[in-house]
Amino acid sequence: MNILAEMKYLNWLLISAEVLMYKRSIRFLIIMTIAISLAWSLACKQQRPEADQAKPAVIQIGDKEIQARDEAIYKTREYNGRKYEYLSLDFSRIERPASLDEFQKIFHLPPIRQYNTGTCWSFSTTSFLESELKRLGRGEFKLSELYTVYWEYVEKARRFIREKGNSFLGEGSEHNAVFLRMKQYGAVPASVYTGLLPGKTEHDHSALFREIRDYLDFCQKNQYWDEEKATAYVRLILNKHLGEPPVEFEYNGQKMTPKEFLDRVLQLPLDDYVSFVSFKYLPFYTRGEFKVPDNWWHSQDYYNVPLDEFYQAIVKALGDGYSVALSSDVSEPGISGDEGLAIVPSFDILPALVDQDSREFRFYNRTSEDDHAIHCVGLARKGDHTWFLIKDSGAGAHRGPYKGYILYRDDFVRLKVLAFTVHKEAVTDLLKKFEQK
Repeated sequence: MNILAEMKYLNWLLISAEVLMYKRSIRFLIIMTIAISLAWSLACKQQRPEADQAKPAVIQIGDKEIQARDEAIYKTREYNGRKYEYLSLDFSRIERPASLDEFQKIFHLPPIRQYNTGTCWSFSTTSFLESELKRLGRGEFKLSELYTVYWEYVEKARRFIREKGNSFLGEGSEHNAVFLRMKQYGAVPASVYTGLLPGKTEHDHSALFREIRDYLDFCQKNQYWDEEKATAYVRLILNKHLGEPPVEFEYNGQKMTPKEFLDRVLQLPLDDYVSFVSFKYLPFYTRGEFKVPDNWWHSQDYYNVPLDEFYQAIVKALGDGYSVALSSDVSEPGISGDEGLAIVPSFDILPALVDQDSREFRFYNRTSEDDHAIHCVGLARKGDHTWFLIKDSGAGAHRGPYKGYILYRDDFVRLKVLAFTVHKEAVTDLLKKFEQK
């Protein structure tokens, strides 16, 4: 090997050595970087479990955070000695008003229970009218819910006979039925007629309504359509279970009939109350039928408006000092009597996606039904949501933390409240749109 060749060989060796050292350095740096990253990750996981639990996962569309993610879970409840499993969610993550004191409240009498009856329509509307009496300057009155219920059952039986069985027969009804019965039969104080037999403290209409149904089924099977005799017999059943309602009673030292009490003492403007729905099966800004079984006489008196106006009318009425009677779906994982809350969980639909069509879809496929009637008596703002204070005669609300109240979140009202009733002065701008049609 000549000198030139030797120099080239030595130079190659030096370069090879440097390359080898460089590669080893790079490999060392890579290994160290991975080790440090793993150690940092493990340290963070050990330090962050409480933070991860405190902040729920969020649902994102693009780069926009939409809503905290609600996980569907199963819970169990014991009722009459049996355990039931039902779908729910972890309500502890839901930001809510800290107490009922946060609500802007409208006068109402304390919640009472309907117990084992399907008479929420009478309890909620009676509560609504009691609030109206105070707002109108008439004073404070505790009215009898069961007096109205008695005569509603009579009129249901009458229509069943008149229509030869082609009429829905159940315990439920609607808010405007109370106005109709009061116009026909008047009203009485709760102290005058309780609908409870001596020794009874809780309402239970299971045996009562079963007996009425059996009798009317007998009439239908045997084509017995004598209206007066049939309704007289139904009244005997009602008297047996509820007691006979008064024809006359004493109030403030004066004897009067229920009609006289309504007209002379209460002076309720029963023609001044209007009911609204929001459905696409009716043209907007027209009146029509609320197509649910409890509208058993097929009332066509419902004003139909788009969802945004429907919702805003409720909010505005409450803000202006008017309480509102609501008809709502309550058979949902997002409502819990134990928690005293009603929301729409993310596994149902995101609040941003609640609109006229999503609401219509649920009514069409019967996942939104006319389950329950309640009385809305307050409004509050918490975080990004508006909350509604609901006075509720159902068992669930009385089982929960607010003892007769449930807090409805705005998304639940928009998606699941199907109808509302209010004094016409609370919705004058909305009613003008019907006059223009």
